[in-house]
Amino acid sequence: MSNSPDVEFLNHGSVIMVVPISQPAKEWFEDNLALESWQWLGGGFACEPRYAGDLAQGMSDAGLVVS
Repeated sequence: MSNSPDVEFLNHGSVIMVVPISQPAKEWFEDNLALESWQWLGGGFACEPRYAGDLAQGMSDAGLVVS
């Protein structure tokens, strides 16, 4: 198993940018998140900090490596 992250969470203070890196992460996003094309910015989407922990937990529970 690789230690390379599938998803990066980048803390920018008032928002957390969530960036899928691997193909499995991109597929997880498609299957589990209701995001519109306009919500994407620079390969990721902005998430309120209060939701980031649950989102990261869901990804980890699905077997993705979160950084």
